[in-house]
Amino acid sequence: MADRGVNEPVPVARSSTGSFLGKAVGVIILLGLAVMIGLWGVQRYVERRLSPDPTTVASASLQGLREQNRLSAFAARFVAVSTSRQSQLGLSTEKTLIMPGLVRYEVDLGKLTQRDVAWDADTRTLSVRLPGIELDGPQVDLTAIREYGTGGILSHVTDADTRLDAANRRAGQAELVRQARDGAPMKLAKDATRRAVESSFAMPLRAAGIDATVKVSFADDPVASTERWDASRSLEEVLGNAR
Repeated sequence: MADRGVNEPVPVARSSTGSFLGKAVGVIILLGLAVMIGLWGVQRYVERRLSPDPTTVASASLQGLREQNRLSAFAARFVAVSTSRQSQLGLSTEKTLIMPGLVRYEVDLGKLTQRDVAWDADTRTLSVRLPGIELDGPQVDLTAIREYGTGGILSHVTDADTRLDAANRRAGQAELVRQARDGAPMKLAKDATRRAVESSFAMPLRAAGIDATVKVSFADDPVASTERWDASRSLEEVLGNAR
């Protein structure tokens, strides 16, 4: 066999160990990424399943309120005093009526819809817009009515007493309603109704572990310039998109 030259390169056998290790490391990295993606997906699924959705809780509360039909969170007692006069045949007579009555302030919850409840995820605020306050009554306490009159001949020879009584009762009813619609009792009624409805929504949210603020307004309230209603999404929009 001829001797190799001094400068002739000597062949070296290549080892596949380095290539194998490189491929193994790549596979391990890919497997790690797959595991991480899988765990992330599982976490998202668990969060969706186990974390309560504020709109779902609010929708259930809304349904519960609607089933109550009407809410009466405030009542007030008023007293009307009216005086009527009758003149006939050159004679006159008058009677004064003192009429107490009870007025209840109600909200028709059956008018509430999903459009009236909006969730603002940025501020975590649930806004509820109620129909206007309605009056139930007045319920007149007939046993407490008092009448005072001058009497006289006219009361005995004509039906002046009957007409005076009817006029006083009509005036008394109108006066009771006027007093009930006054600003002070209406404010008290709205405040009481607002607290009751806020509690009806806030308690289920709190029980579900959701930190949220509930704000209740009325359809006839003046709209504040800083109102964020347009930035919120009503339950109708949220639940409609989820379907």
